[in-house]
Amino acid sequence: MALQIQPEQKPNIMERMGGALAEWSEKWFPDAYVFAIFAVVLVSIAALAMGRTPMQIGVDFGSNYWGLIPFTMQMSFVIISGYVVAMSKPVTKLIQRLAEVPKTAKGAVAYVAFFAMVASLLSWGFSLIFSGVLIKEVSKRVKDVDYRALGAAGYLGLGSIWALGLSSSAGLQMATKSSMPAALYKISGVIPLTQTIFTWQSGVMVIVLIALSVAICYFSAPDGKHSKTAESAGITYGDNGIVIGKATRPGEKPEYSPILTIIIVILGGLYLVDLISKKGPIAALDLNTYNLMFLLIGMILHKSPKAFLVACAKAVPATGSVLIQFPIYSGIFGILMGSGLNEVLMNFFVSVSTQHTFAPIVAVYSALLGFLLPSGGAKWVVEAPYILSAAQQLHFNMGWVVQIYNAAEALPNFINPFWMLPLMGVMGVKARDLAGFSFLQLIFHTPVVIIMVWLLGYTIPYVPPMM
Repeated sequence: MALQIQPEQKPNIMERMGGALAEWSEKWFPDAYVFAIFAVVLVSIAALAMGRTPMQIGVDFGSNYWGLIPFTMQMSFVIISGYVVAMSKPVTKLIQRLAEVPKTAKGAVAYVAFFAMVASLLSWGFSLIFSGVLIKEVSKRVKDVDYRALGAAGYLGLGSIWALGLSSSAGLQMATKSSMPAALYKISGVIPLTQTIFTWQSGVMVIVLIALSVAICYFSAPDGKHSKTAESAGITYGDNGIVIGKATRPGEKPEYSPILTIIIVILGGLYLVDLISKKGPIAALDLNTYNLMFLLIGMILHKSPKAFLVACAKAVPATGSVLIQFPIYSGIFGILMGSGLNEVLMNFFVSVSTQHTFAPIVAVYSALLGFLLPSGGAKWVVEAPYILSAAQQLHFNMGWVVQIYNAAEALPNFINPFWMLPLMGVMGVKARDLAGFSFLQLIFHTPVVIIMVWLLGYTIPYVPPMM
């Protein structure tokens, strides 16, 4: 009986789209720092058109350059705390077990996407590092998996649902009076999390976006000889986890003892108990509380101060680009405000809005502005005053406005390399490696998000401000 040779299966349309976009991004997509400079140039040209002189633009940029230093440090600690937890022995062992599940290239990409998004509901910083380590482990086991598709899948939490979860910058800010500027509080009052991330409408968006993202990953991931593996790209992954030796002299013994860790964890835990007892578990949630909680969890998981410090030292390089680039985006914010571009956008936004078109317009506007100000928390401070004022005039639920912002603000993250930085650091890749498959996700997510925030908005009644 003659041996029958099976014809090679041709890539489907999703695979061809993903591959084409990946090849394009590898050739044309700039580094994250260059992307930031492009944004400065674009906003500066617009400011010149508004009548600002080069000297005024320079002053606007420079005087605001250090304006987001506290937020920059908070974001850096989100990365550090997430890294520390993800690189602990218990979590590393869990990741290694999880990595044994997928057996096919397509299944591996979809699998990583699912866990990346679920992890982002807890913390976007943890999601990036957790996904990066999971990707490295999966790559070792599934030899023909495309590392570009895998990396884009690991980045999905930041491009889809992170802001609908517990680390939502806008949601946490609006739930706590002390976190809001006084002028913003006068407009909206406190908007509790029960009106934002804990609504059933928000849950529907989470479920739909997870299902959509996983499906896109599965059907677009290259298979067989069409894959570009980490090995073929010259990327090698060493061992994960933290390796420490033993104390070699008496002075080093405290570094390896869990006693000091227990003391600091108890002190931090007592503070959290007091904070939660005074404010409640939901109102107590903010970026500082999150970072402290994750750091304490990291200390517990690493046990000894030595292991914890080694993990922190390994995490710090992943924050380098954040520390360098966040001030640039703060300068962009200064140019927007100083030139009056923000006022022009506000007036246009209010003039074209009605109660029926408000939701999709907010979504489109927030997504577009996100390309220039890629910061969920800082950008919300810019948008919130006039968006919430318009919502109040239209008797539109302000809690749902926050969720519209959260869902739409994440869209530009798909192709903005700024938020890819921590994952790129773990994987050892460039933004151009991930952008192609991420852009494919953006194509499908954009209409789905706009339609969902529009339709679900009809199910939420107007609620007066809670002063």
